[in-house]
Amino acid sequence: MCELRKRGLVTAVIVSEPFLKLGKTQARVLGVPDLPLLLIPHPLGGLSLEQVEGRAAHAIPQVLELIRGLSK
Repeated sequence: MCELRKRGLVTAVIVSEPFLKLGKTQARVLGVPDLPLLLIPHPLGGLSLEQVEGRAAHAIPQVLELIRGLSK
């Protein structure tokens, strides 16, 4: 993801709450401190399909905000 971001492509990484700090650190270390991290509730593993869909729905407003930011 970081390499794509460095090449100018719009990218984002979806992370759950316990991995937010790690995601920010990794993005900074890999040279893309502005990499958008889309936050979803934890956990993701062991969930039913409906629960995973709920996590995805939680990310949708963040994706839309990222897309809207492109048009500015």
